[in-house]
Amino acid sequence: MKARHLILSASLLFCSCMLGPDFKLPDDNGGVKWKASKSTAETHLPDDWWKLFNDPELNRLVDRALAANNDLAAGRARVDTARALVGLDRARLFPSLDLTGSANTTRSSAGAMPPGPVTNLENQNYRSNFDLAYDPDLWGRNKRAIEASSAEAAAAQALFDSQRLGIATEVARQYFLLRGLDAQHSVLKSTLKTRQDYLEIQKSRADAGLTDGITTSRAMTEVELVNNDIGSVERQRGAAENALAVLSGKRPADFAISHSESNRSLPNIRAGLPATVLLRRPDVRAAEQELRAANAKIGVAEAAFYPNFSLSAGGGFESTDLSQFLNWQNRVLSIGAGVALPLSDGGANKANYRAAQSRYEEALANYRQSLLIALREVEDAMVDLKGLAKSRAALERAHTSSQETLTLSKDRFEKGLTNYFEVVDAERGSLQIQLSLRQIEAQQRITLAALAKALGGGWSGK
Repeated sequence: MKARHLILSASLLFCSCMLGPDFKLPDDNGGVKWKASKSTAETHLPDDWWKLFNDPELNRLVDRALAANNDLAAGRARVDTARALVGLDRARLFPSLDLTGSANTTRSSAGAMPPGPVTNLENQNYRSNFDLAYDPDLWGRNKRAIEASSAEAAAAQALFDSQRLGIATEVARQYFLLRGLDAQHSVLKSTLKTRQDYLEIQKSRADAGLTDGITTSRAMTEVELVNNDIGSVERQRGAAENALAVLSGKRPADFAISHSESNRSLPNIRAGLPATVLLRRPDVRAAEQELRAANAKIGVAEAAFYPNFSLSAGGGFESTDLSQFLNWQNRVLSIGAGVALPLSDGGANKANYRAAQSRYEEALANYRQSLLIALREVEDAMVDLKGLAKSRAALERAHTSSQETLTLSKDRFEKGLTNYFEVVDAERGSLQIQLSLRQIEAQQRITLAALAKALGGGWSGK
């Protein structure tokens, strides 16, 4: 009872002091306007923002990746580790209680005994003891350690959320790239059929002596150039498909996506206000928690300059006769207190304190840099979208005029007013415009996914 009262009194006396600075978030914000676009009212993105593209195949791929991606599995384990370490630090706030026991038999040498009758050369000793130890949190060292590890666990969770967001965005990027290549493949296959038809016509005319061999040779060249473009597109599509397989936790040999084209409509994703974006970004939240942890560790380092107190108590039984072991007369008891005062450590505590302060300054710089990077990524995405929209509109107008040029060239060729080379030139120009248009459409979707990621993806951290 005396030991319990001593420990309780010491706890109430010592645990009221906490060294180190209390955390205060720096007064940094993203402002109220964007450079590339007008600021709009808050528009919360859904957690599953990829569903805004209305593509069931994309939804299936992202869901599979979030469930089976191996990098995410490692991230989950890191979060679990960080949370377990919080429990390790929290346990130091409580007394530790151990049960120890021993049983020994010793035999003395008869020759080493003094002269006289020897009653017993063998002796037994039995002991069992409860040992209670408590380290009062005199200067708040343990509380600061818990504050630091809790912040690190929160940072690990935020980084995991950021990783999930990154995986979803990468799946969307690879998928939109693949679908853009499918669209290009469709254009090229259609062009190939047209050029093969023209090649047969030129062969027939050459056989009839109506044209020379150069026209047929040129037609053959154009066919093979399209075949080359088809091979390049198929190679790029295969790489994108393999990337999606790995993101989904699958072997490339066991993974395939059928050829199709994406819905050409685009979702409307608005940036909202800069300050709101910074609150949503999981990487910014992670940087904030890392700053909080670094701040708490200054208090841990500062507490090392002050004396450390410890309390201990023990009780149990000890006897040389096992049958009498639990007799009340054989009880043992100990109670004590200790103090350790750092006098000279060669400057180790001072150096550790300076290091803790420097780590805080590093975390502060990283936090501020994360804010700037977040704002820049949003600005970049909005600039890209604006430029891509202009390019797409220009290409659509160019496509209309190129189709008119191609139609006129074919009419002139069929009436014998021009040669086949004019048709080839018109067709080649139209093909390049169509391919560029398909690339722009895919890039618009990729950039919208990048904007969703830059905005924090609406991630709730569930």
